[in-house]
Amino acid sequence: MKVYTKTGDSGTTALFGGTRVPKHHIRIDSYGTVDELNSFLGLIRDQDIQQEYKDTIIKIQSDLFIIGAILATDPEKATLKSGKERLDIEKISADDITFLEQEMDKMEASLSPMTHFVLPGGHQTVSFCHIARCVCRRAERLATALNELEPFEPNALKYLNRLSDYLFVLARKLTHDLQADEIKWIPSKK
Repeated sequence: MKVYTKTGDSGTTALFGGTRVPKHHIRIDSYGTVDELNSFLGLIRDQDIQQEYKDTIIKIQSDLFIIGAILATDPEKATLKSGKERLDIEKISADDITFLEQEMDKMEASLSPMTHFVLPGGHQTVSFCHIARCVCRRAERLATALNELEPFEPNALKYLNRLSDYLFVLARKLTHDLQADEIKWIPSKK
């Protein structure tokens, strides 16, 4: 199989199921942003962090491939058609969302309570988490817009929402683990 197919040279690409859409279609933008997020998670995983975090990130990256597949599937081709096979795309389960919540609870047990917003930064690894969190929020915004046009599995949206929370807590936990400064944002009175 060659990497280049030349089928996208005219500015279109194929969804799962074969439907061709413009490369600027919101569906492409949605799963492309999930792919971008997955790449940033790989960057975090490549940092000098505990193996437990790396293992969690690997699971999340796998879940993001599932979400990407959900977003890349033409809803009309995801159901049985006369004589044609169904595209069986894995689903995001409630357990996948609970997993993120449990991981956040474990990390938060050793952190001081949040009293203020925090400024992103303090350590390069922490900054990567904040960048991934922002990309996750963008993926969620795009997926939400797509869902209004062509609804898809609700757990995929819930997962993206919870994942951005997880990335924020991971940033705080890594700030703690790496003994970096967590700078609180305190509005100045001008």
